[in-house]
Amino acid sequence: MKTIYAFVLLLLIPCIGIKSQVPISVSLDSLKIGKSVLPGLTVNIPEANYEKTLKAWIKILETGTKSKVVTENNEMSIFGAKTKDVVPTTVNVYSKLIARDSSLQLSASFELGKDKYIDKTAGETDFDKAKNFLKQFAKDQYVAVAQDRVDIEAKKLKDLQKELSSLEKEKARLQKSIQSNNSSIITEKSNIDVQNNEVKTVSASIIDNNSQLNSMDAGPAKEERQKYIKDLEKRQKKALSAIESSQNRINKSNSEIDQANRDIATNELMQEKAREQIAQQEAVVQKFTNKLTTIKSY
Repeated sequence: MKTIYAFVLLLLIPCIGIKSQVPISVSLDSLKIGKSVLPGLTVNIPEANYEKTLKAWIKILETGTKSKVVTENNEMSIFGAKTKDVVPTTVNVYSKLIARDSSLQLSASFELGKDKYIDKTAGETDFDKAKNFLKQFAKDQYVAVAQDRVDIEAKKLKDLQKELSSLEKEKARLQKSIQSNNSSIITEKSNIDVQNNEVKTVSASIIDNNSQLNSMDAGPAKEERQKYIKDLEKRQKKALSAIESSQNRINKSNSEIDQANRDIATNELMQEKAREQIAQQEAVVQKFTNKLTTIKSY
């Protein structure tokens, strides 16, 4: 019964639509820090979580340096950052992370020296490296989002497969129970036949001995015969009791067989629904996996 309840709960899990992957684009932009407007670059990060992305951005800026990112009015700055993927020397980085409807916008300005920023005038190599740096960061965050979703959907699929396995095991248990009860019925019917023969034999003996008893004179022989008749009556009672017990066990086995057959019918219906759900969930996992593969190719 637990299996059925758990499976029903899985059926109630809503199927959330799959968003198509969005290309990551980096563009020239200006960045306002305080009262200054600095040349910079902007990258979109689709579907990313703001807090996780902010934490990752700060971490990458602070890696390899003792400098710390300073945040004021949602404006971040770090002096002496070691972003070797951009330039081999230290660089000052000014940045902002803004949440949009379904994406984040990261804007950054890289200061090589006083009033010297990475833009197209600073040299194509440094500019391309800065673009690639931002694009790779955005891609890493987007991949993490997609991977998390693949993991979530794969977990749902695994849970469905576990429920199907539990249903299959439950059906096998029910079938085994039916076989066991059928064997028990055969055994008890055989016992009833044996006990009926016992009753028939003993009853005939009781009648015969009672007839003989009536013609006997009082004495030790008659007392012995009376004792023997009592023993026969005990045997008769024991056989009748055994017949009743066997019949009760047969009735119980038949009842359990009927219940097991009803449970098997329900179980098979649940298995059919489980396989449908698994097929649907496999398609969902495949779509998210394909999305992840596409994002990794950016």
